[in-house]
Amino acid sequence: MTTSPRALRAAHTTALITLTAGALLTVTTLAAPAQAATPPAAASAVTSQAVAAPVAPAPAVAAKGALLVDDASGDTVFEKDAGTGRRMASTTKIMTAAVVLDARNLDLDREVTVQQAYRDYVAANGTSTADLRTGDRLTVRQLLYATMLPSGSDAAYALADTYGTGATREARTASFIAKMNAKAAELGLGETVFASFDGIGTDTTTPRDLAKLAQHTMNDATFRTIVKTTSYKSTAPAANGGTRTYTWYNTNQLLGSYEGVTGIKTGTSTPAGLCLVFAATRGGKTVVGVVLNSTNQYADAAALLDYGFGMSTAKTMKLRKLPAGAQRD
Repeated sequence: MTTSPRALRAAHTTALITLTAGALLTVTTLAAPAQAATPPAAASAVTSQAVAAPVAPAPAVAAKGALLVDDASGDTVFEKDAGTGRRMASTTKIMTAAVVLDARNLDLDREVTVQQAYRDYVAANGTSTADLRTGDRLTVRQLLYATMLPSGSDAAYALADTYGTGATREARTASFIAKMNAKAAELGLGETVFASFDGIGTDTTTPRDLAKLAQHTMNDATFRTIVKTTSYKSTAPAANGGTRTYTWYNTNQLLGSYEGVTGIKTGTSTPAGLCLVFAATRGGKTVVGVVLNSTNQYADAAALLDYGFGMSTAKTMKLRKLPAGAQRD
């Protein structure tokens, strides 16, 4: 694992000095194994009454890789193997959305006709779906919601097929994945490699890279609006000439459960475990976090947010329930 200078500075701890029975006792706190970063205590005059301010213990997280960063400063608040590459599952779709949203002359109202190949892909790979119907015409905006909320691989396929280039569908999707990797290079994500448009391939990243990607995409107003939405209902022209209504629920159950959470994306697969990229704002402070390969991604994320905000919300948090039949990721 490679640790950045910024993380090293954040992880440094300070000596706590107190006076007891007229003797000077110096205690040096060792860095926790999880490599939590604690800010230096404010300097103050030492007196016989001086008491060091308590510092919250680093949270124990089940995830094999985790990171929490201050969005404004970029400082690391907490990290655990944040530079180790791991599988990322459907958090890959954050980059799928980023490539589309960063496209030149983007028209969010552009209509895309759903192909049977998109449904066949979902059936063949057992991936999450937005249940797009063949022949229906959905806008790019609707496809972004369908990609990010129910984590629809059919919708991600439609975007890749639309924004890739080439004479065949295979060529267009390969072109789109190449654009994902080019965007990763542009953003300085040196430990990230995309092999698919939806995360079912050998897509790998690190918590540090994924947090950078999340910060980039959250600068886009459309993306922010989409990922903070718990449910989305819209209509589209149907193949039979009528109108079809689509309703999608956000698989990110941290949204609406932990106060201040504004997104971002879930991901689950056998090799990747439970993954979550999240962001939250409280009291004017915004943090962005990542957990990869967890056994309880929501508990991990809530513990990290509590640590970052100095809160205790995780103890009483009740997860937002998804309706029966809603897509799970």
